[in-house]
Amino acid sequence: MLIQYIIRRFLSAIPVLFGILLVTFTLARVIPGDPCRAILGEKATQEVCDRFIREKGLDKPIPVQFWVYLNEIARGDFGQSFRYGMPVTRLLIERLPTTVELSLTALLISMLVGIPLGIISAVKHNSWIDVFTMIWANIGVSMPVFWLGLMLMYVFSLALKDTPFWLPPSGRLSAGMSADPFYVVWGWSLSESGLRFALAQFISRLNILNALLTANWALLKDAITHLILPSVALGTIPMALIARITRSSMLEVLGQDYVRTARAKGLPYVKIILKHAFRNSLLPLVTVIGLSLGSLLGGAVLTETIFGLSGVGRTLYDAITARDYGIVQAFTVVIAIFFVILNLIVDISYAYLDPRIRLD
Repeated sequence: MLIQYIIRRFLSAIPVLFGILLVTFTLARVIPGDPCRAILGEKATQEVCDRFIREKGLDKPIPVQFWVYLNEIARGDFGQSFRYGMPVTRLLIERLPTTVELSLTALLISMLVGIPLGIISAVKHNSWIDVFTMIWANIGVSMPVFWLGLMLMYVFSLALKDTPFWLPPSGRLSAGMSADPFYVVWGWSLSESGLRFALAQFISRLNILNALLTANWALLKDAITHLILPSVALGTIPMALIARITRSSMLEVLGQDYVRTARAKGLPYVKIILKHAFRNSLLPLVTVIGLSLGSLLGGAVLTETIFGLSGVGRTLYDAITARDYGIVQAFTVVIAIFFVILNLIVDISYAYLDPRIRLD
């Protein structure tokens, strides 16, 4: 039944992904701007631009271009990047791990801080702790990411530069830090083509995971210290949302009859809060966490730009300004696929958390 549900959800997502691709493909070509001069510069002659347009197939009608692009995608080819002169698939493998690692770390920080704050705020309802927590949650939701990022860089990279609390202001790794891929350390012999090699490259570019797989503890420490500031900046808004949703959901559950019955039976209060109340308040929280991760994957452009990280957000922004259609289309579809998978995981988790829900 679960397998059938997953297959049905993926089949229903195909029209959604097709519509996203169609809208992105069309809008990228009708918005004002000349991809030739965006790539080659304003001094490019008309003759050079005409040749550029013909070579890239941009002189054909949009429906014809879209049909050609669909055929290329069916073969697993996202085309070439105008700006970088390399396959878009290669750029995805290079840039996507940065955003995935940053987003997962930011979400982890958001959950580790936001969930306990929400629980404490609900348990201490209307106390000074509740008021103080919600004030900070409202500040976190309202705080601009770019401002917070700059403030974190100023405090931890400049004001505390001569203290043990110093943190690197930019980049993923320190200069000269060795990050050999795990498949090289393990002695795997992989041909430089195919899905297996692409997957191995993708995993090896997740620095924390690659460091764990190769037992490179210096790399692990360096990768984590470089992720702290951008993850905190990116995770502040989700953290505030998670705290508020946790508090709201916990307050609703704590007023239920079964919670009062558990307290009347003399069960330990901590057990009542964590086992009875918190578990039954997870449904809205899981939804927020899933949507937050999807938003982090697609909206990290400011954080990546401020902290000098070459991820999906920054690459996508540069591609839009340069009219690099291949990158815009491929990265948008990949982010949409992530949203589809996350929504599927959230729906499946509902049935696990609440047995009354069935995957019909």
